[in-house]
Order: sequence, then structure tokens, then C-alpha cells
Amino acid sequence: MMKSLLFSAHPTPPLLPGPRLRRLIRLCASSASASAPPRAGRGSPRPAPSRRPSPRSLYARPSLLEMERERAARRADVDAFLASLGVDPGELAGLELPVTVDVMRERAEFLASLGLTREDLAAYPLALGCSVRKNMVPVLDYLGKLGVRRDALPDLLRRYPQVLHASVVVGLAPVVKYLQGMDVRSVDIPRVLERYPELLGFKLEGTMSTSIAYLVGIGVGRRQIGSVITRFPEVLGMRVGKIIKPFVEYLEGTGIQKLSVARIIEKKPYVLGFGLEDKVKSNIEVLMEFGVRKEALASIVMQYPDILGLELRDKLVAQQSLFESIILVSRDDFGRVIERMPQAINLGRTAVLKHVNFLTACGFMLSQVSKMVVACPQLPALNMDIMRMNFEHFKNEMERDLEELVEFPAFFTYGLESTVRPRHEMVSRKGFTCSLAWLLNCSDARFDERMKYDTIGVEEMEAEESSDMNALAEEVESEEEEYSDYDDSDDEFVR
Repeated sequence: MMKSLLFSAHPTPPLLPGPRLRRLIRLCASSASASAPPRAGRGSPRPAPSRRPSPRSLYARPSLLEMERERAARRADVDAFLASLGVDPGELAGLELPVTVDVMRERAEFLASLGLTREDLAAYPLALGCSVRKNMVPVLDYLGKLGVRRDALPDLLRRYPQVLHASVVVGLAPVVKYLQGMDVRSVDIPRVLERYPELLGFKLEGTMSTSIAYLVGIGVGRRQIGSVITRFPEVLGMRVGKIIKPFVEYLEGTGIQKLSVARIIEKKPYVLGFGLEDKVKSNIEVLMEFGVRKEALASIVMQYPDILGLELRDKLVAQQSLFESIILVSRDDFGRVIERMPQAINLGRTAVLKHVNFLTACGFMLSQVSKMVVACPQLPALNMDIMRMNFEHFKNEMERDLEELVEFPAFFTYGLESTVRPRHEMVSRKGFTCSLAWLLNCSDARFDERMKYDTIGVEEMEAEESSDMNALAEEVESEEEEYSDYDDSDDEFVR
């Protein structure tokens, strides 16, 4: 039954609204048509909408053109401020600068408080591109914690202003850690940075590593590397192939062994900073011009490495004239003086005169003084009190002839109480008659062994008298003693 109703071919028609509902529908339709405006014809113009001025909203965005104009105006003000500082605004054209003059003035005043002048800012205007709080303060705070002195900051920033852009974590801390790994003491790191701030910009795997590796390769002690860097940090920026290796090879050519060059670098690493072409080579040539023999060059450099970096020609001209006029040292003998004590080029006129007058007052002729100085160039640099005490002991206690001092002038270089007096007393008790050279020119162990003899061999005596005076120079000169202190002052001289 239900199935026949659903699929019937003649469905019942839909129900129509009643009379009351139809009347209500017509009423609503008529009221709607009366309230609607008349439709314009196809050809009639549409009325223009009314444009009433509305107040601009406070939150409305300016146009791009207005923003660009405002930005250009602010940049012009900043450029004018830079120009007032002496900085060329064109050098900062591609750099994002502060939007206001007040911020730029804050940067300039902060840099001035660090000791930088307007000339410094003009030389490196990019420093004004660093934010005080984001860049400068973290870097300066880190350097201060390391121990860099406040009064050293101006020179550090002038030499390497790029440090203001550096990242403490990425750029600065790794360099400090590298120095510590090279056995540079923490207390020395600030002095290293103050002396050579450029190394803060070096890459660890670059020049620093290769220069240190080469020095270790030629024989510089691994434990000495920290001391070398501390005294001459510039070595970290030297290229091996262009600077260090040619320097080492040239010194080898003068007769110095590579290991001896390494010892020189350990004691005085700053010699690597002497220009090879304009200083070292020319000074070697000058030495030979003044009578120094080629075979003696190695000894000279080993005794006094600083001679490689001096203005040598003028010094040698002045000293040769001084020795020739006061001590009657000939030009050929002057070369022997330099060979035995190259520091003699720094002796002042007053020092030489004082010692010559003392020796002549002791009874020596000027020709004998000349012979003594050539044999022992240390004489004009010795302490006068020690020389006086030694001479009085020689004259009063030893009772020897002055000619023995002419033959062995190094007598004045030995300590009276430590060497001369006790040895003389022992020889006197043994009843020996010996030369001054046999008495003094040997170690304590060697002298004690001699005192076991019953007699003195003639051959041994002659061998001692003909000993090389260069050995005496090494005994007198200490590693830290600098003869450059002996100028034309009236002070006493070395012991």
C-alpha cells in the first residue's frame, strides 16, 4: 500500500494558500514597491555620491612618499652633524645610521670619552656605525675584564678600530683562548693586546699557526713560545715565506747555525722585526766595510743581535773617530774591537775618556792603553771602583810588572774577592810562578785541578797565554746587560 502511494503516477497537487494569507502577501508587496526609489532609465545619469569631508584618523599610515621624505630629511640632519665633526658623510653612504642626530651625538660623545679625537673619527668613520649598547659596551667590557688598561684604549682603538665591530664570542674570545694555549700567561695577555691589537682580527688557522709552527721547526723551544709571543706579539702576523724564513736563511748564510738562530729568537724575538733588505743586509755590509772579517760576523751577531737593526754606519763612523783620536786605535784594529765586543759602538766619549785617564794615571803609556783596549774592549765599560780595587791589589799584593796587565788586560774583569785574591793566595802557598792568564782564565773546577799539580807545564802555560779573548768577553757580559746605557753621562759603568 505504502509503495503504491510513493511511486504513484498521479501525485496529489500542492496545497494553495488561503484567502487571508494571499491578502497579507499582496499588502506586503505593495508597501515595498512604494518605498523603493524609482529606477533610472538606461540613458539617465546616475547621481554623484556626496563627498563629505571626514576628519583624518590618528591611526592612519602615511604614504610611502611621505615616509621617504621624512627619512631623507632625518638623514640630511645626521649628515650635517657628521660634517660638523669633520667626517665625510659620503664614506657612510651605504651604512644604516641612527635616525636621529641625538643618537649619533651619543655615539660621538662616547667615543670621545674613550680618548678618540675628531681626527681619529675622520680616519675611521665606520666607528660611528657601531651601537653603543650593542657593540661598543660589550667589547670594552670584555677587554676591561682581561686587564687592558683604560689609558691604553685610545692607542688600541686607533690601531685596530675594527674591534668595535667584533663579536666577543665569535671573534675575541677564541683569540684569547689561543694565546693561553700558547702558554701566554693570563696576566700578560692584556699587554700583548695593547702592543699588537691587530691580532684580534686574525684567523686562528691562518698566519698565527704557520708562524709558530715554523719557529718550533727551526728549534725554538716549545716552552719558550709563550715568552716569544709576550715580548714580540708581532710575530703572529708575520708570513713565514716572506719574512721569517728569509731572515733565518740569511743569518745561516753569515755562518750562524739554524739552532743558534733559534736561540737568538728565544732571547730577543724582536730581531725578526728588523727589515731584512733595508736594515739587516746593509748593516752586515757596513760591518765588513769597517774591517770586520766575514768569519767573525756570526760571533758579532750572537753577542749583540741588536746590531742588525741599528743605524749602524753613522755609529761606526763616530766610534772609529773616537777610538782613533783618544786611544790611538788604528782602523784595522777598530775592526778587531768590534769583533770582540760589538757593544763598543755604544760607548760614549765621557766613558772612554774616564777610563783612559785612569789607566794612564796607573802608569800605562797611551800606546799600551791602545793595545789593552784592542785586546779587551770591555775595559772602557767596566766599573771604575772594581778596576781601582783590582789594580791596587795587583800593585800592592801581587807585586807584578805592569807589562803583565798589558799582556792580559782582562785581569780587570775578574772579581777581586771571588776570584783574584783566593786564587793568588793558593798559588802563593804552592810556590808557583805563573802568568795572569794561567791564574785566571779558567773555571773554578779547572783551577782546583791545577792546584793538585806539583809543577806547571810549560806547554800548558803557553796555551793559556794564547787563549782567545772572545771567551773573556762572554764571561764579562751577562745576557741582560746592555751597553747602550753607557752614553756621555758621568755614571759608573758595568761591573
